Amino acid sequence: MRFTKDMSIFEALEADPGARDVFESHGMACCLCIGAQSETIEAGAILHQVDPDAVVSELNRLPGAGD
Repeated sequence: MRFTKDMSIFEALEADPGARDVFESHGMACCLCIGAQSETIEAGAILHQVDPDAVVSELNRLPGAGD
């Protein structure tokens, strides 16, 4: 799976459990956020003043991403 800025945070977390570590490394406690179900990675990153492209890039470097 390839991660994109427009996918929901919940989708990313379901796709790869390692996504949690990526989000948390950017100060995004997405696993605890009620908005994670519908909020996009881009919206969540912007909300936390993080570059969405950096987050997506890291997610796509997770083992198995892009398969």
